Amino acid sequence: MKASTKRSLVRWLHILLGIPIVGYVYSPFDQIPNYAPATRFVFVPALVLSGLWMWKGHLVSRLLTQGSVENEP
Repeated sequence: MKASTKRSLVRWLHILLGIPIVGYVYSPFDQIPNYAPATRFVFVPALVLSGLWMWKGHLVSRLLTQGSVENEP
């Protein structure tokens, strides 16, 4: 998979994960307890991870590929 395709997929995942958070913020006050667990434990962590991957993912992939090269005989 090309790097541009990966970037596009992660960007769209990040945008789609932000939609439920916007709904949580702008929902009526009496509906917030219904959305709180899913927002706290699913959407926010996934949004943070996708944001970190877009920001520093190139370093993580570089470390993973260098680590596998160093372990080969």
